[in-house]
Amino acid sequence: MEEMGSEKRRLVVIGGGIAGSLLAKSLQFHADVTFIDPKEYFEITWASLRTMVEPSFGERSVINHRDYYTNGRIVTSTAIGITETEVLTADDFSFPYDYLVIATGHRDPVPKTRMERLEEYVAENEKIKSAQSVLIVGGGPTGVELAGEISADFPEKHVTLVHSGSRLLEFIGPKASDKTLQWLTSKRVDVKLEQRVDLNSVTDSNGSKIYHTTAGESIRADCHFLCTGKPLGSGWLEGTILKSNLDSQGRLMVDEYLRVKGRKNIFAIGDITDVPEIKQGYLAQKHALVAAGNLKLLMAGGKERKMSSYKPGSTTAIVSLGRRDAVAQFPYTTLIGIVPARRRIDINYSSQRKLPSLKRGMHGGHQGFGKWIVNIGEGC
Repeated sequence: MEEMGSEKRRLVVIGGGIAGSLLAKSLQFHADVTFIDPKEYFEITWASLRTMVEPSFGERSVINHRDYYTNGRIVTSTAIGITETEVLTADDFSFPYDYLVIATGHRDPVPKTRMERLEEYVAENEKIKSAQSVLIVGGGPTGVELAGEISADFPEKHVTLVHSGSRLLEFIGPKASDKTLQWLTSKRVDVKLEQRVDLNSVTDSNGSKIYHTTAGESIRADCHFLCTGKPLGSGWLEGTILKSNLDSQGRLMVDEYLRVKGRKNIFAIGDITDVPEIKQGYLAQKHALVAAGNLKLLMAGGKERKMSSYKPGSTTAIVSLGRRDAVAQFPYTTLIGIVPARRRIDINYSSQRKLPSLKRGMHGGHQGFGKWIVNIGEGC
């Protein structure tokens, strides 16, 4: 059955993050699409930490799937199995496919509905506002960005960041780590490296909490945020036909066309893949666009040799530091301050020009997807 025939190809997309949502949106009029996600909304992930200090940001960055994906089936459930012909979900339903896309990224236990997610942000904001001192556990991009957001918006609060590694942001180079440490220190963030916090031995003292580290230090804080790495959302695949396609780190091995190796009709995109590149949101968008183009070709009966190859992204990585600054690692230099923050906007804008507009089928005054990215970039 070709797309132009009497019946469209059946496409199942699993995962409603950046890559999965964009691909489902792109192909909703080119296939009979079933979109499976345990939550009812798409979230612009690089806006989440800004939303913790400014909850109104969530009104723009948390978008119901049905507001942009108007011509396909939405299944609000968790995929638990895959056979050669269908996907099984946790509520005992099965969905047949001709083509399958897996975009489950990292496992992140968030609420089911948009309203619950927005309420969660309000609660986190109240937690920050009511505290005089905040402990952040984890010095990766999430912990660093949260420390930057709090120190920028609430400079009167005492922020302590504890990281088990020898330097911050270990996924990029040491120059970026050093510049980030200097920036945080200039904002009076107390950074403690090569230590861990025992969250099972917290004690109360005069309304505050006392946290103990593996180095024997005691840290007084009114609240804490755990910002350690999230596991890949691939554990469920170990009991499926794709168990042999997982590498030692639990990532799906893909070919240059973003198909799971050895599979003609199963693609994987986003953080769950073994593509050798820094995992960043703008690269997940590129995955979605390449895979969508290849799927359109195949579903229309095109030749495999005409598929587009995905070229791994460069070593560019940008981490926001409050409202106006960022640290950026480029192939030949590392910068910090407002210039890389503007560069982050440029990267997002460059990506968004290739994205399909979300204006069709949008409700509640939402703007196009690309415009959303530019707005979020400016806010970060």
